Amino acid sequence: MSTRRDILKSIGLGAGAAILTSAIPATPPKAKSEFRFCLNTSTIMGQKPGLKGYLDIAARAGYDGVELWIRDLEEFIAQGNTAASLKKLISDAGLTFENAIGFAPWMVDDDAKRKVGMEQMEKEMNLLASLGCTRVAAPAAGVTAPLDLFKAGERYKALLDLGRKTGVMPQLEFWGAFPYFHHLGQVLMVAAVANDKDARILPDVYHLFRGGSGYEGLKMLNGNLVEIFHMNDFVSSIPREKQEDKDRVYPGDGAAPMKQILTDLKNMGGPKVLSLELFNQTYWKEDAFQVAKTGLDKMKALVKSI
Repeated sequence: MSTRRDILKSIGLGAGAAILTSAIPATPPKAKSEFRFCLNTSTIMGQKPGLKGYLDIAARAGYDGVELWIRDLEEFIAQGNTAASLKKLISDAGLTFENAIGFAPWMVDDDAKRKVGMEQMEKEMNLLASLGCTRVAAPAAGVTAPLDLFKAGERYKALLDLGRKTGVMPQLEFWGAFPYFHHLGQVLMVAAVANDKDARILPDVYHLFRGGSGYEGLKMLNGNLVEIFHMNDFVSSIPREKQEDKDRVYPGDGAAPMKQILTDLKNMGGPKVLSLELFNQTYWKEDAFQVAKTGLDKMKALVKSI
């Protein structure tokens, strides 16, 4: 038979447990990523539709935004057009200018060349800011020797400072076939050395495969470290080391684990822009609108499947 002391003890433990349980805040569920869809104009550059054509095709196909190449912007303005007129074209098309592709040599070891590269970046960032674009790709363009990743991190920090000055933030990019900056581990180290809250990286399905990174490392990333993700796929019939940009195919048409990739991106949290970036010369021979629309449909179907 239970004694009075036993009963009081059990009541005390139960009350204490209830108090302890209520004192521990429940861990809020992690916010899932939201996806937007973007067209990198490399996908249809072989058809040469021109800047206005890129915007018209992206809008008619149903994209949310575009990734434009800086050389195309500069050519458009050199033809006598203004940045203001281009900004209006983008706005009238109902598109967001998500990111720009450029190749300024901001990471190189040569001090004089790096100074020129930083000046080029500032000029390009100011142009992009006038167009309403808040991001620019920042690859290791011009690097011709093995990198000291600690120095690269310091240079990226300086580039982030320039980004805050201009309002256009650099997205650290790596290329899978580039001998000196091709691996997810390298780009993460450079971002970590920068030790900056605004550090962002720009991964790519093809580059993760071509450079030997694989895709499991994506599970280590969190939140807004990735804002833009380049979408494409690779074929298994070509050895990894022999793959070239032109071998990219539509997302889901190759061997990449697309559902795993998109699930990991979704689980990171934070908004993500999925940007179709292809250089497939067979697609360049086809109707540009149909290529753009096919790519968007395939991306949306993959996202819907996760």
